[in-house]
Amino acid sequence: MGIVGLETSSLESSRWREYAVRFLFGGLITAVTGLIAKKWGPGFAGLFLAFPAIFPAGATLIEKHEKQKKQKAGMDGTARGRAAASVDAAGAAMGSIGLMVFGVVVWRFLPDHASWAVLTVAGVAWMGVSVLLWWVRKLA
Repeated sequence: MGIVGLETSSLESSRWREYAVRFLFGGLITAVTGLIAKKWGPGFAGLFLAFPAIFPAGATLIEKHEKQKKQKAGMDGTARGRAAASVDAAGAAMGSIGLMVFGVVVWRFLPDHASWAVLTVAGVAWMGVSVLLWWVRKLA
C-alpha cells in the first residue's frame, strides 16, 4: 500500500492554456451554479458546488498527458490515458463524498454551535471520510 504524496512534475509539463481551460471550466460551473441558485435557491445550488469545478478539464488533460507520454515511447497510450483519468475520477468521487459529509455537518450543527468549531469538525470529518474511502479502495 502506497503513502499519499505530492508529485509536482506534472506542473512542469502543463502549458499556460491548459491552466486557462481549467480556470474557464471552474468559472463556467460556478456561473451555472449561480444561475441555478437564482432559479431554485442556494440550498439546491449548493449540491452543484460539491462537484469539483475543475474535474472535467483536469480529467481530459490527465488523459492527454498520459497518452502523449506513451506515444513518445512508440506506443498507443489510449488505454493508459483512460486508466489515469479513471483513477483521478475515483479520487474526485471520494473527495466529493467527503465534501457531502462536510456539508451535512455544517448544515446540522452551525445553527446551534460556534462557527469556528463547526467548520473545524466539518473539515476533520471531510478529511477523515476521504482518507477512509481511499484506504478502503486500496485494500479492495
